[in-house]
Amino acid sequence: MMKEKIGNKGYLPLFETKQAKGRFIYRTFAGSIFMAIFMVWVYRITQMPSKGEEGRWAWIGLFCAEIWFSFYWILTQNLRWNRIYRRTFKDWLSLRYETHLPKVDIFVCTADPMREPPIMVVNTVLSVMAYNYPPEKLSIYLSDDGCSILTFYALFEASFLSKHWLPYCRKYNVEPRSPAAYFRSMPKPMDANHSSDFVSIKFSSANVNSPD
Repeated sequence: MMKEKIGNKGYLPLFETKQAKGRFIYRTFAGSIFMAIFMVWVYRITQMPSKGEEGRWAWIGLFCAEIWFSFYWILTQNLRWNRIYRRTFKDWLSLRYETHLPKVDIFVCTADPMREPPIMVVNTVLSVMAYNYPPEKLSIYLSDDGCSILTFYALFEASFLSKHWLPYCRKYNVEPRSPAAYFRSMPKPMDANHSSDFVSIKFSSANVNSPD
């Protein structure tokens, strides 16, 4: 397990590797399958029609097909014989390497305001802006091939909401970070301060979502 020293927090693992359960049962099952395949091979070889006998070439063709599919099955066991799972701790990684993270440019593309409603585009942009990433290293661009005035004004209104939404996301670490998806979900019980901020941000979001 790879580890990195992170300040005064000691050594925290960047990822962990765990072996899947039930490996012995699967290996026993796979072994029985291989024995069955081997017995089919033995049968094909010992019972192959003699030269000139009818059906000899069909028999050989079936044997070649069985060898090919058996070889394919054996190859698949490389991934299944010793199955493992890896879990990364990206939050711990950011603690160690936050000052070394690269700058990222994200492009959100849209073309038709009828098929891609501006409110959907706005929610996409706001969710990307709220990524848990250093804001000074994150740039978001909206590419509107349709040059829709509706999309432009929706994004203009969303710029006011972002001044409230982004600090709210960072303060309470909300998930999901798309305003529409977040307000559709049932939030957890809140304290007084969170409840007040929730009402304020929902009111701001309602103004942006309003058709007016």
